[in-house]
Amino acid sequence: MAERGWRSVRGRTTLGATAVVAVALLAGAFTFYGVLDASIRSSAESAAEQRAEELAHRLDGPGGRGVGALDDEIVQIVDGSGAVRAASEEAQDELGSSALPVDDDPRIVTIDGTPMLVVSEDTEGDQTLVLAVPIDDDDDALEVVALLLTIAVPLLLVLVAVTTWLVVGRALRPVTRIREEVDGITAERLHRRVEVPPSADEIAALATTMNGMLDRLDASATAQRRFVSDASHELRSPLATIRQHAELAQAHPATTSIGELAEVVSDEGLRLQGIVESLLLLARLDEGAGSHAEPIDLDDIALSEVRRLRARGLDVDGSGIHAARVHADPRLMGQLLRNLADNAARHAVGRIAIGVTSSGATVYVTVEDDGRGVPPEERERIFERFVRLDEARSRDAGGSGLGLAIARGIATTSGGTVTIDDSRWGGARFVVTLPVP
Repeated sequence: MAERGWRSVRGRTTLGATAVVAVALLAGAFTFYGVLDASIRSSAESAAEQRAEELAHRLDGPGGRGVGALDDEIVQIVDGSGAVRAASEEAQDELGSSALPVDDDPRIVTIDGTPMLVVSEDTEGDQTLVLAVPIDDDDDALEVVALLLTIAVPLLLVLVAVTTWLVVGRALRPVTRIREEVDGITAERLHRRVEVPPSADEIAALATTMNGMLDRLDASATAQRRFVSDASHELRSPLATIRQHAELAQAHPATTSIGELAEVVSDEGLRLQGIVESLLLLARLDEGAGSHAEPIDLDDIALSEVRRLRARGLDVDGSGIHAARVHADPRLMGQLLRNLADNAARHAVGRIAIGVTSSGATVYVTVEDDGRGVPPEERERIFERFVRLDEARSRDAGGSGLGLAIARGIATTSGGTVTIDDSRWGGARFVVTLPVP
């Protein structure tokens, strides 16, 4: 199948190139023949007219004395009535008393089967000298040229076709090899790469681009497998806890409190629900969620988070919140600020600050705490899914490890970014940048 496709492309390319060259060669051949024919005819006419003028000056006098002495030339002296007054010996043999046509322009006539070019030149006494020059040699030369063109054009077309076939085959061979290599790459073989030819041409650039695409696909597949593995691990833990308490209650019903079992099931169920909802939200963000964008007051959302954290007894500074409006999904913006606020509350020692400012075409949201902060080498990794730093290894205290990944996903979907640096108290300071509508 691949061989047939390769040969089909090769054949179509060769046929197309040969057709173009054939049209060009035919047009050039006809043009060359026409120009050559016109040039030869013009030269013959000029030579005949020059010879007639020379004879008219030499053979002067009434009756054209001396015309009969000319050999191997057909020359006549014709008067105004069209009668032949004198003629060369060859003209008498070939024409007798018949007069050649007298015309201002050269004419071609056939005499005894031979094409002749007839030219006229006025002489003294209201007479005209008429000269007939054979042009069969010119016709023979044109026939030879036509024959050569008839042979050369097909040979050139064959040469072009063979050359195109070989060149196209050589050019397409690396493409076919790349296609075959890519055809053998499956989801289980994304580590394979296409061999880059040393030609440093478009084919090599294609192979390099293909390898870049395979690198991205391999990284994406690896991240997906890791994500599925982490998600399975996170979901297995609460399920195992529920099953363990259920089996314990089933084995020792007398010593197991129904209230205790219900509490465990409720807590672990809520945790399962949170993980599943987070996973669904991440999936929606990967698909480009956030299409229900509308103008929202970001300061109102930030103030509601300040009130929520203060209700939990935390010291939250909201003095840095100023009026700012963005064009985004209000539910996702609320989720973004809640995730950052919960992260700050989880790591803060005693102080949290939330700020919203607007500068030009950008809105900045800051959430900072006085915790231990994040080492510079970990500041990108914490936005990966299911990543927890050593301080937050406890699943009860550290969450599922999806909050910051969701925050960055929401910011990216809304056209913004999330970065982290040091807070004023030495803890972590998250900065969200969003475009102003």
